[in-house]
Amino acid sequence: MSTTLQESPQLWGDKRFHTWNYEMRDAFGGKVFKVMLDAGFTCPNRDGKIATGGCTFCSARGSGDFAGSRRDDLVTQFNKIRDLQHQKWPEASYIGYFQAYTNTYAPVEELREYYETILQQPGVVGLSIATRPDCLPDDVIEYLAELNERTYLWVEMGLQTVHESTSQLINRAHDTQCYLDAVAKLRKHNIRTCAHIIYGLPGETHEMMLDTGRAVAQMDVQGIKIHLLHLMRKTPMVKQYEAGLLQFLEKDEYVKLIVDTLEFLPPEMIVHRLTGDAPRDLLIGPMWSLKKWEVLNAFDQMLKERNTWQGKLWTGKTN
Repeated sequence: MSTTLQESPQLWGDKRFHTWNYEMRDAFGGKVFKVMLDAGFTCPNRDGKIATGGCTFCSARGSGDFAGSRRDDLVTQFNKIRDLQHQKWPEASYIGYFQAYTNTYAPVEELREYYETILQQPGVVGLSIATRPDCLPDDVIEYLAELNERTYLWVEMGLQTVHESTSQLINRAHDTQCYLDAVAKLRKHNIRTCAHIIYGLPGETHEMMLDTGRAVAQMDVQGIKIHLLHLMRKTPMVKQYEAGLLQFLEKDEYVKLIVDTLEFLPPEMIVHRLTGDAPRDLLIGPMWSLKKWEVLNAFDQMLKERNTWQGKLWTGKTN
């Protein structure tokens, strides 16, 4: 399938890519922010059910370093994080974001208690649930399908890479086919699905990273999160770094990777994130990532300089 490439930019508000903020304002008529939660889950890649040690890049808080404290109950967490973000956005609605660890790794009755508690909080318009593709048994899928009928729901899953050699190196403990199967199960019920990928994983070249981006562009997913690899203290990846298996991306290289990726993503795919955050006191590198607004502005600048935008090179599904 081919298409005639346009020369004038497609815009989402003032951005050349389909931002989460644009989508939320379009869907709900105003600002919506995620309230990041830690419901006390663990992960089958940590507790021995599938593997041990976890993904080598994953922090001790299960990628929930900015979520609420699991010492607090969910409502207390919700109120604390909400109030903190309200300082920036006093007029906003909320999506409860079950972020830390694997948030479908429990019996359905337990999941129901957690999710429904957050849905009952004033101002909550939906849920976003982060999980692994190997933690979606049929009864969980059925409950998610029920939720999807009555609230605004996203399920976020970490793909990270389509390269199995990298997957083994980072101890992801599932293959790409497992991911595709999980997407198919979710989409059977029209559940919005967001793919997480990481650029800068050990041993991956520029082209290997773009291969992962291209694969996501062809999937039946409605959103994407692109994370810059952050090396954090006390993660298994520190040993890989010390062994010379990891080199940090330079800022210019990462900006180019992002712009290259945006060009071939379908324009309807919602970009939830284009870089990641890591606590300053845990970050080993790349240190330039701490200047987040400089990085975000660099994406916008390169898109303008190249007169390009999300979907400019999108030519449709190939299979």
